[in-house]
Amino acid sequence: MTSTPYTVADVMTTKVIAVTPSTGFKDIATAMERWKVTALPVIEGEGHVVGVVSEADLLPKEEFHEHRPGLIEQMRRLGDTAKAGSTRAENMMTTPAVTIRPDATLPQAARLMVARHIKRLPVVDADGTLQGIVSRADLLKVFLRTDEELATEIRRTVVDRLFPLSHEAVKVTVFQGIATLTGEVRDGSLIPVAERLTHSVEGIVDVHCRLDAPVAHGCP
Repeated sequence: MTSTPYTVADVMTTKVIAVTPSTGFKDIATAMERWKVTALPVIEGEGHVVGVVSEADLLPKEEFHEHRPGLIEQMRRLGDTAKAGSTRAENMMTTPAVTIRPDATLPQAARLMVARHIKRLPVVDADGTLQGIVSRADLLKVFLRTDEELATEIRRTVVDRLFPLSHEAVKVTVFQGIATLTGEVRDGSLIPVAERLTHSVEGIVDVHCRLDAPVAHGCP
């Protein structure tokens, strides 16, 4: 009924700065600072993603710079102490990398980021080859769509299709991402469907459904 949902491929960054397993600590830190990123995919061969190295992976080096951890602390934080003594990406990266496919939807990407507590995801094809990277900021790009663009899509993909006989009686307005539907339609049973489909339009912040029908009571 509605247009094709936005996918990761629609918003991802295709120019990706990556490192190899043999990249040294200082080069990793320099790349992060130069390109203003907090994590870098680690690739080998023809771009196969084998891990991700982040600022969090580099911090143990600074944390344990002035003091050597005691035996108990070493046992309790084996991963961090190992990273503190490492100098190459292969020994500091998180592996296997948490990745996502280009055809995944934006909600799928957002749920994965929240579940794994990460800020960006390498985007890979079926073979695990790097295609791009998607960040939290990229997922929010859909909310930069103009109100006019959103209103046009709601009318085209929701109102005109759901109410072919009474679509001209429906007014669609969008202000700061909040859509309002007003007017009278012939089939009141479709009003909740119209509200749900309007909510699903990428970039919509909220929906005020004020449609009515001769024998219906409007939106629940």
